[in-house]
Amino acid sequence: MAENASATVHLVGAGPGDPELLTLKAARLIGDADVIVHDGLVSNAILALASPDAELISVAKQRSRHSMPQEGINALLIDLAREGRRVVRLKGGDPFIFGRGGEEVDACRDAGVPVEVVPGISAAIGSAAAAQLPLTHRAASSAVSFVAGQCKGLTDQDWSGLAGKGRTLVIYMGVATAADIADKLMADGVSPALAVAVLENGTRADMRTLRTLLADLGDMVVREQVVSPALIVVGEVAAHALAQDALIAYRDSHLHGALNIEGSATTGPDGKRVE
Repeated sequence: MAENASATVHLVGAGPGDPELLTLKAARLIGDADVIVHDGLVSNAILALASPDAELISVAKQRSRHSMPQEGINALLIDLAREGRRVVRLKGGDPFIFGRGGEEVDACRDAGVPVEVVPGISAAIGSAAAAQLPLTHRAASSAVSFVAGQCKGLTDQDWSGLAGKGRTLVIYMGVATAADIADKLMADGVSPALAVAVLENGTRADMRTLRTLLADLGDMVVREQVVSPALIVVGEVAAHALAQDALIAYRDSHLHGALNIEGSATTGPDGKRVE
């Protein structure tokens, strides 16, 4: 099959939600597409950039429930491309950061279908920027790691050395397993008093940034009714974020005000210091 634009599958990163964070190339491809196969995390504001004549196909995934298995998505992309249609596979964040983009690229290659990847601002980069949370900081962190928090066999995963002093750990898809994540890290020797930030609905109008201690992470997620999409950032850098202090209830019930986030500035939703 001749390689031409109409038969190419474009894996496009939609970024964390704000349409103004799209690359120019991503916006152009979305507007020109005949068919867009999109994830559930792609915002309506971004889907609105599609042509009125474009076909929109949702292949949204939720925890333990997929509207279409990955093998079916791969086959769909190949079939659409072979029909000569301009195909955009639209993914939240970046296609190669927990987006299964590698699997879809491999499937297209194996089928002889041309494929191109258009990077997007990852959820971690975009959400952290919106929260003014530096993932690396000369005084707090010289390394950053990204892990998935809902993979099978969480307790068997080796995260040793990924969190602690001078390091930042960013956890995707960790809301449902937040308590297990905290227990795992503390069992591995990470201080219960290490700062943690939760970035909910990053870059969107309803974004919320909450900060607490690692020991309180699981309880805080329940207490504050945190919902996906949300990222968990573990490390001293969390103290630099503009965040709501979600630690008060934990202090009152467990530590009676004796424990705090070292070096952090407690700020309200408007970013002003709260005494």
